Amino acid sequence: MAKNFNPCRDAAPTDDEGSASYLLDSDLEGDTLREECGVFGIFGHPDAAAITALGLHALQHRGQEAAGIVSFDNGRFHSERRLGLVGDTFSRSDVIARLPGNSAVGHVRYSTTGETILRNVQPLFAELNAGGFAVGHNGNLTNGLSLRRELVRNGAIMQSTTDTEVILHLVAHSKRPHFIDRFIEALRELEGAYSLVTLTNKKLIGARDPLGIRPLVLGELDGCPILASETCALDIIGANYVRDIEPGEVIVFDRHGVTSHKPFPPMPARPCIFEYIYFARPDSVVGGRSVYDMRKAFGSELARESHVPADVVVPVPDSGVPAAIGYSRQSGVPFELGIIRNHYVGRTFIQPTQSVRELGVRMKHSANKAAIAGKRIVLIDDSLVRGTTSKKIVKMMREAGASEVHFRIASPPITHPDYYGIDTPDRANLLAATHSLEEMRQLIGADSLAFLSVDGIYRAMGEPGRDPANPKFTDHCFTGDYPTPLTDMNEIDAPRQLSLLAEAS
Repeated sequence: MAKNFNPCRDAAPTDDEGSASYLLDSDLEGDTLREECGVFGIFGHPDAAAITALGLHALQHRGQEAAGIVSFDNGRFHSERRLGLVGDTFSRSDVIARLPGNSAVGHVRYSTTGETILRNVQPLFAELNAGGFAVGHNGNLTNGLSLRRELVRNGAIMQSTTDTEVILHLVAHSKRPHFIDRFIEALRELEGAYSLVTLTNKKLIGARDPLGIRPLVLGELDGCPILASETCALDIIGANYVRDIEPGEVIVFDRHGVTSHKPFPPMPARPCIFEYIYFARPDSVVGGRSVYDMRKAFGSELARESHVPADVVVPVPDSGVPAAIGYSRQSGVPFELGIIRNHYVGRTFIQPTQSVRELGVRMKHSANKAAIAGKRIVLIDDSLVRGTTSKKIVKMMREAGASEVHFRIASPPITHPDYYGIDTPDRANLLAATHSLEEMRQLIGADSLAFLSVDGIYRAMGEPGRDPANPKFTDHCFTGDYPTPLTDMNEIDAPRQLSLLAEAS
Protein backbone atom coordinates (compact mmCIF):
# COMPACT_ATOMS: atom_id res chain seq x y z
CA MET A 1 0.00 0.00 0.00
CA ALA A 2 1.30 3.43 -0.86
CA LYS A 3 2.07 6.12 1.64
CA ASN A 4 3.38 9.62 1.22
CA PHE A 5 5.86 10.95 3.76
CA ASN A 6 6.92 14.56 3.58
CA PRO A 7 9.97 16.42 4.82
CA CYS A 8 9.57 19.02 7.51
CA ARG A 9 10.90 22.40 8.40
CA ASP A 10 12.51 22.57 11.82
CA ALA A 11 12.31 26.04 13.31
CA ALA A 12 14.38 26.00 16.45
CA PRO A 13 13.48 28.46 19.20
CA THR A 14 15.96 31.12 20.09
CA ASP A 15 17.49 31.60 23.52
CA ASP A 16 16.63 34.59 25.63
CA GLU A 17 18.04 35.93 28.85
CA GLY A 18 15.98 36.75 31.91
CA SER A 19 16.14 39.41 34.61
CA ALA A 20 14.64 39.85 38.04
CA SER A 21 11.75 41.97 36.82
CA TYR A 22 10.42 39.45 34.34
CA LEU A 23 10.92 35.86 33.29
CA LEU A 24 11.55 34.74 29.74
CA ASP A 25 10.94 31.42 28.00
CA SER A 26 14.47 30.26 28.70
CA ASP A 27 14.04 30.82 32.43
CA LEU A 28 11.57 27.96 32.46
CA GLU A 29 13.72 25.57 30.44
CA GLY A 30 14.95 22.63 32.50
CA ASP A 31 12.87 23.56 35.54
CA THR A 32 9.47 22.23 34.57
CA LEU A 33 8.06 18.76 34.19
CA ARG A 34 7.80 17.96 30.51
CA GLU A 35 4.51 16.78 29.12
CA GLU A 36 4.37 13.29 27.72
CA CYS A 37 2.42 12.85 24.48
CA GLY A 38 -1.16 12.96 23.28
CA VAL A 39 -3.03 10.54 21.02
CA PHE A 40 -6.23 10.79 19.00
CA GLY A 41 -8.08 8.49 16.61
CA ILE A 42 -11.39 8.45 14.75
CA PHE A 43 -13.08 5.77 12.65
CA GLY A 44 -15.68 6.10 9.90
CA HIS A 45 -16.03 9.89 9.62
CA PRO A 46 -15.70 11.69 6.24
CA ASP A 47 -13.75 14.55 7.88
CA ALA A 48 -11.42 12.27 9.81
CA ALA A 49 -8.18 14.20 9.26
CA ALA A 50 -9.66 17.64 10.00
CA ILE A 51 -11.31 16.34 13.18
CA THR A 52 -8.06 14.69 14.22
CA ALA A 53 -6.22 17.99 13.73
CA LEU A 54 -8.72 19.76 15.98
CA GLY A 55 -8.38 17.04 18.59
CA LEU A 56 -4.59 17.42 18.51
CA HIS A 57 -4.97 21.17 19.00
CA ALA A 58 -6.79 20.43 22.26
CA LEU A 59 -4.01 18.03 23.28
CA GLN A 60 -1.18 20.43 22.39
CA HIS A 61 -0.29 20.88 26.07
CA ARG A 62 0.82 17.25 26.17
CA GLY A 63 3.58 17.76 23.61
CA GLN A 64 4.87 20.75 21.66
CA GLU A 65 7.81 19.33 19.76
CA ALA A 66 6.10 17.52 16.89
CA ALA A 67 2.76 16.40 15.51
CA GLY A 68 1.57 13.87 12.98
CA ILE A 69 -1.54 12.40 11.38
CA VAL A 70 -1.99 9.18 9.39
CA SER A 71 -5.24 8.62 7.45
CA PHE A 72 -6.60 5.76 5.38
CA ASP A 73 -8.57 6.07 2.15
CA ASN A 74 -9.40 3.64 -0.67
CA GLY A 75 -6.61 1.20 0.09
CA ARG A 76 -3.96 3.85 0.70
CA PHE A 77 -2.40 5.27 3.84
CA HIS A 78 -1.45 8.95 3.88
CA SER A 79 0.93 10.52 6.39
CA GLU A 80 1.91 14.04 7.41
CA ARG A 81 4.45 14.31 10.22
CA ARG A 82 6.15 17.56 11.14
CA LEU A 83 8.27 19.11 13.85
CA GLY A 84 6.60 22.04 15.59
CA LEU A 85 3.12 22.83 16.83
CA VAL A 86 -0.10 21.42 15.43
CA GLY A 87 -1.14 24.82 14.09
CA ASP A 88 2.15 25.23 12.24
CA THR A 89 1.07 22.53 9.78
CA PHE A 90 -2.40 21.14 10.29
CA SER A 91 -4.34 24.40 10.20
CA ARG A 92 -3.58 24.57 6.48
CA SER A 93 -6.26 23.27 4.14
CA ASP A 94 -3.72 21.94 1.64
CA VAL A 95 -2.19 19.70 4.31
CA ILE A 96 -5.58 18.32 5.37
CA ALA A 97 -6.40 17.73 1.69
CA ARG A 98 -3.39 15.41 1.52
CA LEU A 99 -4.95 13.28 4.27
CA PRO A 100 -8.12 11.90 2.68
CA GLY A 101 -10.18 9.09 4.14
CA ASN A 102 -12.74 8.40 6.82
CA SER A 103 -10.32 7.08 9.46
CA ALA A 104 -7.25 8.71 11.01
CA VAL A 105 -4.94 8.63 14.00
CA GLY A 106 -2.86 11.54 15.31
CA HIS A 107 -0.15 12.25 17.82
CA VAL A 108 1.51 15.21 19.54
CA ARG A 109 4.94 14.52 20.92
CA TYR A 110 7.32 15.51 23.59
CA SER A 111 10.29 13.17 23.38
CA THR A 112 10.86 11.03 26.45
CA THR A 113 12.83 8.46 24.46
CA GLY A 114 14.57 9.25 21.21
CA GLU A 115 15.73 12.52 19.74
CA THR A 116 13.45 15.18 18.34
CA ILE A 117 13.98 14.33 14.69
CA LEU A 118 11.49 13.67 11.92
CA ARG A 119 11.95 9.90 11.89
CA ASN A 120 10.81 9.78 15.54
CA VAL A 121 7.63 11.77 14.92
CA GLN A 122 4.49 9.69 15.34
CA PRO A 123 2.25 8.02 14.34
CA LEU A 124 4.85 5.53 13.13
CA PHE A 125 3.87 3.48 10.09
CA ALA A 126 4.90 0.09 8.75
CA GLU A 127 3.79 -2.25 5.98
CA LEU A 128 3.05 -5.76 7.29
CA ASN A 129 2.10 -8.81 5.27
CA ALA A 130 -1.55 -8.14 6.14
CA GLY A 131 -1.38 -4.45 5.23
CA GLY A 132 -0.38 -1.10 6.70
CA PHE A 133 -0.23 -0.39 10.42
CA ALA A 134 0.09 3.05 12.08
CA VAL A 135 0.58 3.53 15.82
CA GLY A 136 0.70 6.50 18.21
CA HIS A 137 1.94 6.02 21.76
CA ASN A 138 1.55 8.02 24.96
CA GLY A 139 3.79 6.71 27.71
CA ASN A 140 7.14 5.01 28.00
CA LEU A 141 8.24 1.39 27.95
CA THR A 142 10.55 0.48 30.79
CA ASN A 143 11.86 -2.51 28.84
CA GLY A 144 11.93 -0.80 25.44
CA LEU A 145 15.73 -0.81 25.15
CA SER A 146 15.97 -4.46 26.15
CA LEU A 147 13.33 -5.44 23.61
CA ARG A 148 15.02 -3.31 20.97
CA ARG A 149 18.38 -5.04 21.50
CA GLU A 150 16.76 -8.44 21.20
CA LEU A 151 14.89 -7.48 18.03
CA VAL A 152 18.04 -6.09 16.41
CA ARG A 153 19.95 -9.26 17.32
CA ASN A 154 17.23 -11.20 15.52
CA GLY A 155 17.57 -9.12 12.36
CA ALA A 156 15.20 -6.17 12.85
CA ILE A 157 16.22 -2.92 11.15
CA MET A 158 15.16 0.09 13.22
CA GLN A 159 14.28 3.35 11.48
CA SER A 160 13.86 5.49 14.61
CA THR A 161 15.24 5.79 18.13
CA THR A 162 11.85 5.82 19.87
CA ASP A 163 10.58 2.91 21.95
CA THR A 164 7.30 2.96 20.01
CA GLU A 165 8.96 1.29 17.03
CA VAL A 166 9.47 -1.79 19.19
CA ILE A 167 5.69 -2.32 19.09
CA LEU A 168 5.69 -2.34 15.28
CA HIS A 169 8.40 -5.00 15.19
CA LEU A 170 6.79 -7.17 17.84
CA VAL A 171 3.56 -7.20 15.84
CA ALA A 172 5.47 -7.94 12.63
CA HIS A 173 7.32 -10.87 14.24
CA SER A 174 4.20 -12.50 15.64
CA LYS A 175 3.05 -15.69 13.91
CA ARG A 176 -0.60 -15.40 14.95
CA PRO A 177 -3.03 -15.53 12.00
CA HIS A 178 -5.21 -12.52 12.95
CA PHE A 179 -3.94 -8.99 13.43
CA ILE A 180 -5.63 -8.39 16.78
CA ASP A 181 -4.03 -11.56 18.17
CA ARG A 182 -0.64 -10.40 16.91
CA PHE A 183 -1.20 -7.01 18.49
CA ILE A 184 -2.18 -8.50 21.86
CA GLU A 185 0.80 -10.85 21.74
CA ALA A 186 3.04 -7.81 21.27
CA LEU A 187 1.42 -6.03 24.23
CA ARG A 188 2.20 -8.99 26.47
CA GLU A 189 5.90 -8.29 25.92
CA LEU A 190 5.70 -4.69 27.11
CA GLU A 191 6.51 -3.26 30.52
CA GLY A 192 5.78 0.29 31.62
CA ALA A 193 3.09 2.73 30.60
CA TYR A 194 1.20 3.01 27.35
CA SER A 195 -1.96 4.31 25.79
CA LEU A 196 -2.00 3.39 22.12
CA VAL A 197 -4.11 4.30 19.11
CA THR A 198 -3.60 2.07 16.10
CA LEU A 199 -4.96 2.24 12.55
CA THR A 200 -5.03 -0.62 10.05
CA ASN A 201 -6.78 -0.81 6.70
CA LYS A 202 -9.84 -2.20 8.49
CA LYS A 203 -9.69 -1.24 12.15
CA LEU A 204 -9.13 1.47 14.73
CA ILE A 205 -7.64 -0.02 17.90
CA GLY A 206 -7.04 1.47 21.31
CA ALA A 207 -5.06 -0.09 24.15
CA ARG A 208 -4.17 0.88 27.70
CA ASP A 209 -1.53 -0.64 29.97
CA PRO A 210 -2.76 -3.04 32.68
CA LEU A 211 -2.30 -0.47 35.47
CA GLY A 212 -3.95 2.35 33.53
CA ILE A 213 -0.98 4.64 34.15
CA ARG A 214 -1.64 6.75 31.07
CA PRO A 215 -5.20 7.90 30.27
CA LEU A 216 -7.34 7.04 27.25
CA VAL A 217 -11.02 7.88 26.72
CA LEU A 218 -13.71 6.84 24.27
CA GLY A 219 -15.99 9.37 22.64
CA GLU A 220 -18.59 9.48 19.87
CA LEU A 221 -19.25 12.02 17.12
CA ASP A 222 -22.01 11.56 14.53
CA GLY A 223 -22.11 7.87 15.40
CA CYS A 224 -18.34 7.47 14.87
CA PRO A 225 -16.01 6.28 17.64
CA ILE A 226 -13.16 8.48 18.86
CA LEU A 227 -10.18 7.64 21.05
CA ALA A 228 -8.29 10.46 22.81
CA SER A 229 -5.88 11.05 25.66
CA GLU A 230 -8.23 13.52 27.38
CA THR A 231 -11.86 14.59 27.34
CA CYS A 232 -10.87 18.15 26.33
CA ALA A 233 -10.14 16.73 22.85
CA LEU A 234 -13.75 15.53 22.69
CA ASP A 235 -15.10 18.89 23.85
CA ILE A 236 -13.34 20.88 21.14
CA ILE A 237 -15.09 18.91 18.36
CA GLY A 238 -18.48 18.62 20.08
CA ALA A 239 -18.15 14.87 20.66
CA ASN A 240 -19.85 13.00 23.48
CA TYR A 241 -17.81 11.31 26.17
CA VAL A 242 -18.73 7.62 26.41
CA ARG A 243 -16.32 6.13 28.96
CA ASP A 244 -12.69 5.63 29.89
CA ILE A 245 -10.87 2.76 28.24
CA GLU A 246 -10.26 0.39 31.14
CA PRO A 247 -6.76 -0.50 32.35
CA GLY A 248 -5.52 -3.48 30.34
CA GLU A 249 -8.32 -3.18 27.78
CA VAL A 250 -7.85 -3.52 24.02
CA ILE A 251 -10.81 -2.04 22.13
CA VAL A 252 -11.36 -2.61 18.40
CA PHE A 253 -13.60 -0.72 15.98
CA ASP A 254 -14.36 -1.96 12.47
CA ARG A 255 -17.27 -2.06 10.04
CA HIS A 256 -18.93 -4.74 12.16
CA GLY A 257 -18.97 -2.59 15.31
CA VAL A 258 -16.92 -2.66 18.49
CA THR A 259 -15.15 -5.50 20.31
CA SER A 260 -13.44 -5.32 23.69
CA HIS A 261 -10.63 -7.65 24.78
CA LYS A 262 -9.24 -8.08 28.30
CA PRO A 263 -6.05 -10.06 27.71
CA PHE A 264 -4.35 -9.32 31.06
CA PRO A 265 -5.10 -10.63 34.54
CA PRO A 266 -7.06 -7.97 36.45
CA MET A 267 -5.08 -5.88 38.91
CA PRO A 268 -5.76 -2.71 40.93
CA ALA A 269 -5.52 0.37 38.73
CA ARG A 270 -2.81 2.92 39.44
CA PRO A 271 -3.33 5.98 37.21
CA CYS A 272 -0.58 8.58 37.19
CA ILE A 273 -1.16 11.18 39.93
CA PHE A 274 0.63 13.80 37.81
CA GLU A 275 -2.26 13.85 35.36
CA TYR A 276 -4.20 15.59 38.14
CA ILE A 277 -1.32 17.69 39.45
CA TYR A 278 0.11 18.97 36.20
CA PHE A 279 -0.36 17.24 32.86
CA ALA A 280 -4.06 17.07 32.05
CA ARG A 281 -5.82 20.24 30.98
CA PRO A 282 -7.90 21.75 33.81
CA ASP A 283 -11.12 21.35 31.82
CA SER A 284 -10.57 17.61 31.33
CA VAL A 285 -12.15 14.84 33.35
CA VAL A 286 -9.69 12.05 34.16
CA GLY A 287 -10.87 8.83 35.74
CA GLY A 288 -14.24 10.40 36.52
CA ARG A 289 -12.66 13.33 38.40
CA SER A 290 -12.61 16.95 37.26
CA VAL A 291 -8.97 17.98 36.99
CA TYR A 292 -9.89 21.57 37.89
CA ASP A 293 -11.71 20.49 41.03
CA MET A 294 -8.85 18.22 42.06
CA ARG A 295 -6.31 21.02 41.75
CA LYS A 296 -8.46 23.31 43.87
CA ALA A 297 -8.71 20.48 46.41
CA PHE A 298 -4.90 20.21 46.46
CA GLY A 299 -4.73 23.91 47.30
CA SER A 300 -7.32 23.57 50.05
CA GLU A 301 -5.43 20.68 51.60
CA LEU A 302 -2.19 22.64 51.32
CA ALA A 303 -3.76 25.50 53.29
CA ARG A 304 -4.91 23.09 55.99
CA GLU A 305 -1.43 21.66 56.32
CA SER A 306 0.85 24.68 56.10
CA HIS A 307 -0.93 28.06 56.20
CA VAL A 308 0.94 31.12 57.45
CA PRO A 309 -0.39 34.63 58.17
CA ALA A 310 -0.46 36.52 54.87
CA ASP A 311 -2.16 39.34 53.02
CA VAL A 312 -2.59 37.81 49.54
CA VAL A 313 -2.40 34.44 47.80
CA VAL A 314 -0.57 34.65 44.46
CA PRO A 315 -0.46 31.83 41.88
CA VAL A 316 2.47 31.13 39.62
CA PRO A 317 0.62 31.22 36.29
CA ASP A 318 -0.86 29.30 34.76
CA SER A 319 -0.35 25.96 36.45
CA GLY A 320 -0.67 27.26 40.00
CA VAL A 321 -3.98 29.08 39.53
CA PRO A 322 -6.53 26.37 40.52
CA ALA A 323 -4.52 25.38 43.61
CA ALA A 324 -4.21 29.04 44.61
CA ILE A 325 -7.99 29.43 44.36
CA GLY A 326 -8.44 26.45 46.67
CA TYR A 327 -5.81 27.76 49.08
CA SER A 328 -7.43 31.19 49.16
CA ARG A 329 -10.91 29.81 49.83
CA GLN A 330 -9.70 27.51 52.59
CA SER A 331 -7.49 30.12 54.30
CA GLY A 332 -9.71 33.16 53.78
CA VAL A 333 -6.75 35.12 52.37
CA PRO A 334 -7.63 37.10 49.20
CA PHE A 335 -6.55 35.71 45.83
CA GLU A 336 -4.60 38.17 43.67
CA LEU A 337 -2.89 37.94 40.29
CA GLY A 338 0.47 39.11 41.54
CA ILE A 339 2.23 37.67 38.50
CA ILE A 340 0.99 38.48 35.01
CA ARG A 341 1.72 36.08 32.19
CA ASN A 342 2.05 37.37 28.66
CA HIS A 343 0.00 34.91 26.61
CA TYR A 344 1.16 36.45 23.36
CA VAL A 345 4.75 35.36 23.70
CA GLY A 346 5.83 33.70 20.48
CA ARG A 347 8.79 33.09 18.26
CA THR A 348 9.77 36.19 16.36
CA PHE A 349 10.77 35.86 12.72
CA ILE A 350 13.16 38.81 13.13
CA GLN A 351 15.79 38.43 15.84
CA PRO A 352 16.44 41.76 17.56
CA THR A 353 19.77 42.75 18.94
CA GLN A 354 20.92 41.33 22.25
CA SER A 355 20.39 44.68 23.97
CA VAL A 356 16.76 44.80 22.87
CA ARG A 357 16.19 41.22 23.90
CA GLU A 358 17.48 42.02 27.37
CA LEU A 359 14.82 44.72 27.68
CA GLY A 360 12.26 41.94 27.73
CA VAL A 361 10.72 42.02 24.26
CA ARG A 362 9.61 38.41 24.81
CA MET A 363 8.98 38.48 28.52
CA LYS A 364 6.70 35.75 29.77
CA HIS A 365 5.99 36.65 33.40
CA SER A 366 6.08 40.03 35.12
CA ALA A 367 5.27 41.23 38.61
CA ASN A 368 1.99 43.05 39.28
CA LYS A 369 3.40 45.57 41.77
CA ALA A 370 0.00 47.03 42.67
CA ALA A 371 -1.11 43.65 44.04
CA ILE A 372 2.01 42.72 46.00
CA ALA A 373 3.93 45.83 47.09
CA GLY A 374 4.13 45.94 50.88
CA LYS A 375 2.20 42.65 51.20
CA ARG A 376 2.93 39.33 52.83
CA ILE A 377 2.35 36.93 49.96
CA VAL A 378 1.83 33.18 49.67
CA LEU A 379 3.11 31.99 46.29
CA ILE A 380 1.41 28.83 45.02
CA ASP A 381 2.89 26.55 42.37
CA ASP A 382 2.01 23.01 41.37
CA SER A 383 5.48 21.45 41.61
CA LEU A 384 9.15 22.15 42.18
CA VAL A 385 11.78 20.41 40.08
CA ARG A 386 15.24 22.02 40.06
CA GLY A 387 14.25 25.20 41.86
CA THR A 388 15.84 27.67 39.46
CA THR A 389 12.55 29.16 38.31
CA SER A 390 11.22 29.36 41.87
CA LYS A 391 14.33 31.26 42.91
CA LYS A 392 13.82 33.82 40.14
CA ILE A 393 10.13 34.24 40.95
CA VAL A 394 10.85 34.84 44.63
CA LYS A 395 13.45 37.43 43.70
CA MET A 396 11.00 39.06 41.29
CA MET A 397 8.40 39.30 44.09
CA ARG A 398 10.84 40.90 46.51
CA GLU A 399 12.03 43.45 43.96
CA ALA A 400 8.36 44.31 43.32
CA GLY A 401 8.00 45.21 47.00
CA ALA A 402 6.64 42.10 48.74
CA SER A 403 7.43 42.27 52.46
CA GLU A 404 7.34 38.48 52.91
CA VAL A 405 7.34 35.65 50.39
CA HIS A 406 6.07 32.26 51.52
CA PHE A 407 6.31 29.51 48.88
CA ARG A 408 3.78 26.69 48.90
CA ILE A 409 3.86 23.71 46.50
CA ALA A 410 0.59 21.89 45.79
CA SER A 411 2.29 18.50 45.48
CA PRO A 412 4.84 16.53 47.51
CA PRO A 413 8.61 16.86 46.98
CA ILE A 414 9.77 15.15 43.78
CA THR A 415 12.53 12.83 44.95
CA HIS A 416 12.61 10.16 42.22
CA PRO A 417 12.72 10.31 38.41
CA ASP A 418 9.93 9.04 36.21
CA TYR A 419 10.23 6.25 33.64
CA TYR A 420 6.65 6.19 32.36
CA GLY A 421 6.54 9.11 29.94
CA ILE A 422 7.38 12.17 32.05
CA ASP A 423 10.74 13.73 31.32
CA THR A 424 12.13 14.35 34.80
CA PRO A 425 15.79 15.09 35.48
CA ASP A 426 18.17 12.52 36.94
CA ARG A 427 17.71 12.15 40.67
CA ALA A 428 20.87 14.09 41.27
CA ASN A 429 19.24 17.11 39.62
CA LEU A 430 15.96 16.90 41.52
CA LEU A 431 16.24 19.54 44.21
CA ALA A 432 14.20 17.64 46.81
CA ALA A 433 16.31 14.50 46.33
CA THR A 434 19.54 16.23 47.34
CA HIS A 435 18.45 19.02 49.72
CA SER A 436 16.58 19.27 52.99
CA LEU A 437 13.49 21.47 53.25
CA GLU A 438 15.51 24.21 54.93
CA GLU A 439 18.24 24.00 52.31
CA MET A 440 15.63 24.34 49.58
CA ARG A 441 14.08 27.33 51.33
CA GLN A 442 17.43 29.07 51.55
CA LEU A 443 18.25 28.29 47.94
CA ILE A 444 15.05 29.80 46.52
CA GLY A 445 15.16 32.70 48.99
CA ALA A 446 11.67 32.36 50.48
CA ASP A 447 10.69 33.23 54.04
CA SER A 448 9.12 29.79 54.35
CA LEU A 449 8.62 26.75 52.13
CA ALA A 450 6.16 23.88 52.40
CA PHE A 451 4.92 21.06 50.19
CA LEU A 452 1.64 19.20 50.20
CA SER A 453 2.14 15.84 51.89
CA VAL A 454 1.64 12.51 50.12
CA ASP A 455 -1.28 11.76 52.44
CA GLY A 456 -2.61 15.24 51.66
CA ILE A 457 -2.67 14.41 47.94
CA TYR A 458 -4.63 11.26 48.68
CA ARG A 459 -7.05 13.08 50.98
CA ALA A 460 -7.69 15.67 48.28
CA MET A 461 -8.43 12.80 45.88
CA GLY A 462 -11.06 11.46 48.28
CA GLU A 463 -8.94 8.77 49.94
CA PRO A 464 -8.23 8.57 53.70
CA GLY A 465 -4.50 8.62 52.96
CA ARG A 466 -1.91 6.53 51.17
CA ASP A 467 -2.03 2.84 51.99
CA PRO A 468 1.52 1.55 51.27
CA ALA A 469 0.12 -1.94 50.72
CA ASN A 470 -2.45 -0.73 48.19
CA PRO A 471 -1.65 2.68 46.71
CA LYS A 472 -4.38 3.99 44.43
CA PHE A 473 -2.12 6.00 42.13
CA THR A 474 1.25 5.85 40.41
CA ASP A 475 3.12 8.17 42.79
CA HIS A 476 6.72 6.95 42.52
CA CYS A 477 8.09 10.48 41.95
CA PHE A 478 7.24 11.18 45.62
CA THR A 479 7.60 7.73 47.16
CA GLY A 480 10.05 5.73 45.05
CA ASP A 481 7.37 3.03 44.74
CA TYR A 482 7.56 2.11 41.05
CA PRO A 483 4.55 -0.01 40.04
CA THR A 484 6.25 -2.00 37.25
CA PRO A 485 9.67 -3.56 36.68
CA LEU A 486 12.35 -1.11 35.54
CA THR A 487 14.21 -3.49 33.28
CA ASP A 488 16.11 -0.91 31.24
CA MET A 489 16.96 1.26 34.22
CA ASN A 490 18.24 -1.69 36.24
CA GLU A 491 20.40 -2.93 33.36
CA ILE A 492 21.67 0.36 31.97
CA ASP A 493 20.90 3.44 34.02
CA ALA A 494 21.49 2.28 37.60
CA PRO A 495 25.29 2.78 37.61
CA ARG A 496 24.91 6.18 35.96
CA GLN A 497 22.17 7.24 38.39
CA LEU A 498 24.31 6.22 41.36
CA SER A 499 27.31 8.05 39.94
CA LEU A 500 25.34 11.26 39.37
CA LEU A 501 23.85 11.12 42.83
CA ALA A 502 27.28 10.63 44.37
CA GLU A 503 28.63 13.62 42.44
CA ALA A 504 25.74 15.81 43.65
CA SER A 505 26.26 14.88 47.27
